[in-house]
Amino acid sequence: MTELFSGLVIDYPYLWRWQDDRGETEGRKERPSCLAFVVKGKSDGLTHVALLAISSTAPREGQVTVEVPEAERRRAGLDPAKRAWITVSEWNHDIAERSFYLGRNARRFGRFGDSFLREVLIAFRPFLGREIDRR
Repeated sequence: MTELFSGLVIDYPYLWRWQDDRGETEGRKERPSCLAFVVKGKSDGLTHVALLAISSTAPREGQVTVEVPEAERRRAGLDPAKRAWITVSEWNHDIAERSFYLGRNARRFGRFGDSFLREVLIAFRPFLGREIDRR
């Protein structure tokens, strides 16, 4: 398995909350997503991953986001000419060892710098209980 780490930006079929509420089980398209954190489960030994969607569409009302600065868009391999936002008010949970999407074929864009990732994680913290479980 390819190494996964916090701050990595990959293509992932992110399932939005509104899609999950409609009973959908798969994201409609692959989109850049940030691995917010990657942890080994103490009880199961598996690699749990929290993914945050990245979008070039301005946030909707009620959606909490962090705008990605141009320097971070470049670092992460995103288009530096397009504005981008990381949604922190919802997230997907996946398990690397069981995932169809987190293997070595996942397209990797780049990674966010540590200080920007810290800013994202601080904004994300209040929403940790709002995941969409993709296990």
